[in-house]
Amino acid sequence: MPSGAAAKRVMLLAGLVMVALLIAGFVVGAIGSQMFGTTRFLAQPAIHLPPQPIFPFSAVKTSLGYGSDYEAKKEEAKETADAEHPPAAESGDHGEGGEEEHHFTPLGVSQFAITNTLLSAWVASLVIILFFVLGARKKAMVPGRFQSLVESIFEGVLSFGSSVLGRDMARRTFPVVATIFFFVLFNAWIALFLVPLYQAVGFGSGGLWDFELKAHLIRPAGTDVNMPLALALVSFVFVEYWGIRTLGLGYFKKFFAFGNLLRGRPSGLIDIFVGILELISELVRIVSFTFRLFGNMTAGEILVVMITFLVPFVANIFVFGLELLVGLIQAVIFAGLTLVFLSLAVHHEEH
Repeated sequence: MPSGAAAKRVMLLAGLVMVALLIAGFVVGAIGSQMFGTTRFLAQPAIHLPPQPIFPFSAVKTSLGYGSDYEAKKEEAKETADAEHPPAAESGDHGEGGEEEHHFTPLGVSQFAITNTLLSAWVASLVIILFFVLGARKKAMVPGRFQSLVESIFEGVLSFGSSVLGRDMARRTFPVVATIFFFVLFNAWIALFLVPLYQAVGFGSGGLWDFELKAHLIRPAGTDVNMPLALALVSFVFVEYWGIRTLGLGYFKKFFAFGNLLRGRPSGLIDIFVGILELISELVRIVSFTFRLFGNMTAGEILVVMITFLVPFVANIFVFGLELLVGLIQAVIFAGLTLVFLSLAVHHEEH
């Protein structure tokens, strides 16, 4: 490692390179290319919210519209466009707008395929397994740096759960809560490091120099609403399970409080109304959990991609730092709210 004057020179050189890359990125980015008339470095990005199939290849062709009847449908669409806008079509004023078409078709309910977001979730799961298996592979009384890191993370999550549920209950529910936390965190962070890859690798058409990417090979799992919805359902079922396990059938009294009404007390109507509100709030958690994570992850991906498009090379580093923080916050919020709702479920008392 350089030190002293050599370290200063290395830092100065690195700073000059960063500034040069920032200036170059601005000049060849979308903003600079419009200002200075330079050639744009990156093509305009296309972000598809629905997940795209990557296997089997028959599903890829179907979703991209490359089936056997693709040419017939394309010709039919062109004839329809010509019939609706004959002047523009004949004069060529359509430009690229006339050629633009919806080239992604979602798969049917009965069709199965591996999507790019599912592949990303598998990659994140594999990284999680490797991270903790390698961290616990060579356990020692005096832990090394990697083992210390893994133990610190485990202890931090367990302490967080203990502060909400108590030590005993936190240890009993730790596997599910920790899995939710790490899965959200690793998916968010891995997605950032895969941004350059998944924006450049995938399926499309054209040759080496005019290749048009239409389906990314891999894409952050958090941008697929199915993944946050699945986690929300896991959290919901987990909370309800522990509520029933702890309180038995009495757990449902907070939703269906008919006791006072059956005794002829007018306050029973209020109890029923409150129970309906409790039931609605319980179900609404699935929606709020889903779209909180989906919205933040999708917005972060769009921000990173657009900054890279506007000013390539260096400017997106600052957004990466922000998104790393956002990923951590989303993991803490998802796991933390699960703990809070779990605490409310197992400690619920009828007043």
